[in-house]
Amino acid sequence: MIFTWTPHRFSGGALALDVANSVILRSDPARRTDRFEVTEQMQAFSAAAAEFSAERALFGEIKPVAEPNRKDFLALREAIDGYFRRRVEGHDDRVLLANLLQACARMLKQSASEATLEAATARSALRLLAETDRLKICGNCGWLFVDRSRNRSRTWCDMAVCGNRVKANRHYRRKKEAMP
Repeated sequence: MIFTWTPHRFSGGALALDVANSVILRSDPARRTDRFEVTEQMQAFSAAAAEFSAERALFGEIKPVAEPNRKDFLALREAIDGYFRRRVEGHDDRVLLANLLQACARMLKQSASEATLEAATARSALRLLAETDRLKICGNCGWLFVDRSRNRSRTWCDMAVCGNRVKANRHYRRKKEAMP
């Protein structure tokens, strides 16, 4: 499936989370969609990340994933999601942390340049280890995101999309219940 990378797809607040969020409806096997399944989509992600990612100032222009690194990059994505999702759920799993650190090390070792998506994603994941108390899971779509609000009250990855959907659905239900 071909689609356009939009700012909403980069609402995680960190490149590593945007990469992890490239799997849509991760918890629903019947509707799960991997945005990186099509190689061209993964390659286009690099250019979009340089434009939309919250960490674009840190990483700037990012080269796409090199074909030999594709499998390890996808393993890094799963390690990022696995560790940080469990961490948000209240579990500090040392095995998942070790898997994440090994995947990051592998990507940094394989990347000849720091300007690759693989290296930038690994560095982003390592930076997130210091912000785990700010990580949340969107109440609508299930994406991981960094809550940088002052009082840490953010509920959705993107208010304009997920927040709006939840509020519209709530309004619809209230209105329907009020009807005789």
